[in-house]
Amino acid sequence: MFHKINKIPLYVIASLLFGIKTYIVYRFLFNIELDNVMQEIILFINPFVSAFLVFAISVWLKQERQMKFIRYASLLGSLILYFNLVFYRNFSDFLTIPVLFQGSNAADLGSSILALIHVWDLLLFLDVMIIWYLSKKYTSTFTVSYKKRKKALAFSLSIAFLLGNYILAEIERPQLLQRTFDREYLVKNIGIFNYHIYDVVQQSKSKAQRVFADGNELTEIKQYMQENTTDQSETDLAGIAKDKNLIFISLESLQSFVINNTLHGEEVTPFLNDIIDESYYFNNFYHQTEQGKTSDSEFLVETGLYPLPSGAVFFTHGQNEYNSTSELLKNNGYSSSVFHANNKSFWNRDVMYDNLGIDQFYDVDAYEVTDENSIGWGLKDKPFFEQSIKYLQSLPEPYYSRFITLTNHYPFDLAEEDATIDKFDSNSKTLNQYFQTARYMDESIKDFFDQLKESGEYEDFIIVMMGDHYGISDFHDKAMAQYLEKDKITPYDHIQLQRVPFIVHIPGEEGKTISKIGGQIDVKPTLMHVLGVDDSNDLSFGTNLFGENRKEFVALRDGSFISNDYIYTKDQCFNRETGELIVSDDESSTEDEGKSVESTCAPIQEQVQEELTYSDQIIYGDLFRFHDFQNGNLENKQK
Repeated sequence: MFHKINKIPLYVIASLLFGIKTYIVYRFLFNIELDNVMQEIILFINPFVSAFLVFAISVWLKQERQMKFIRYASLLGSLILYFNLVFYRNFSDFLTIPVLFQGSNAADLGSSILALIHVWDLLLFLDVMIIWYLSKKYTSTFTVSYKKRKKALAFSLSIAFLLGNYILAEIERPQLLQRTFDREYLVKNIGIFNYHIYDVVQQSKSKAQRVFADGNELTEIKQYMQENTTDQSETDLAGIAKDKNLIFISLESLQSFVINNTLHGEEVTPFLNDIIDESYYFNNFYHQTEQGKTSDSEFLVETGLYPLPSGAVFFTHGQNEYNSTSELLKNNGYSSSVFHANNKSFWNRDVMYDNLGIDQFYDVDAYEVTDENSIGWGLKDKPFFEQSIKYLQSLPEPYYSRFITLTNHYPFDLAEEDATIDKFDSNSKTLNQYFQTARYMDESIKDFFDQLKESGEYEDFIIVMMGDHYGISDFHDKAMAQYLEKDKITPYDHIQLQRVPFIVHIPGEEGKTISKIGGQIDVKPTLMHVLGVDDSNDLSFGTNLFGENRKEFVALRDGSFISNDYIYTKDQCFNRETGELIVSDDESSTEDEGKSVESTCAPIQEQVQEELTYSDQIIYGDLFRFHDFQNGNLENKQK
């Protein structure tokens, strides 16, 4: 058998083995949506194109280096693929260059990483072992002094395959590299390795933006904000919480599907369900985070800007100049603090908080953490709130304090004695455990409210609670469909599952449920409105959620959006109320087929991309260094 194989160059064998392995990962381990036969074909060929492009380089090397190159290229490629798979299992996303620079977070992940690694993952390195065996055992057989003609042939084929792949991708998805809000589209059309090369180029371009920025870019952006996002109209709630202490609770990984819902006949979040009746509750409120997750939600609340399409702003642009919620409130006599029982360096918070003007950060060193009162990511929520009270009572008033919970975090582990609701029964351990940790967090918030009431200062607070990001990724769609009693989770359902609770509780106010759409980017102007703080000189893409002149859409970071009437995602336009698919962007439409994209999603989609691009320009160019927020004028404030 071997005498037949050895007639095939080793770089070709390596390309075939690596291509097959990569395709299996794409097709069966990543949850990549395939809408038509063309997408199936492109997904199949791009792993082989990428593999051949790399391994064919070996023909240009000296004979003694050929085998070593193929061995290490196979190993490195497999590690890149595997790291993406592990990351994808948690975040349903792919690695980016900024995420790699967040490696300092990895030491704190603990059980989260272990839960993402499976024993059978070793099979993903089977091709590497085969290549190493062949290259070592039959070095002299596979090592060849290639003639110029064969070198040129290998090079020509590499370029031809690459161009063919790109042409097919452009046919399937026009302007693929210009419309890059969705990393999944890049991976399924050009492959994960070409996507990483593209990511490196994009990150290099973003670094250059700050160098060449001069502040003139802000003129156009300010005009856009004034025309589309600014709302200074008065409402009955304007200043209703003026000079009150503001407590903001970040509800870790809490999605709205558990609110007012049951498991085994029991309410999952009984306290939140009750407090909603006494609060302003927004039931169509969406998280807008990306790879920075909790830190992205903090960024949205503090700045009114969108997080970046890759990496976490807290890491990549923590030294930028911003006009934060903390700084706005400080100008009105407020002190500010954050309570979070985790390492201060996680998500680069120690640097970013200082830059945002936050006065005090109570990190893990401020708490007594033991084996009994901690699990998973650290201190359980109940002792976290209990130990925080003494610090809260010592703060100068009025104050703005944010609490970031931990227990309801992947992999959603909880000690048996802390569980007060049975697990769900599905094929997803993650979803099964999620309900228990969500219930535990709900109970911890109830205890915290009781403690505030016992302090006698409850009436002096405004308490805001917000889910920070999704907890259950689309990797668990089958189990989620089972819980929601659906046949499957469609792209429409996926967007609706990005809703998170947003609750504004003002003691003494009756409150009500508000069904208008909103997102985390709207939190900053909303808080300023109820606290009676003048933010007329602020620059933000958010709109006061209590106002009438609301923006007509909520933009998600991947370019999807929710409008009053429509939901747009993955090039598909849905009726927001019914979930009915109206038309795909990639299809033609006649009047008989219904409304065209021209009159539905396309115009809003263009504005969404414009708004996301403007936000990116502010961050990449550090444009706020050119702006004086005291008088609202542009001026050179370079550090």
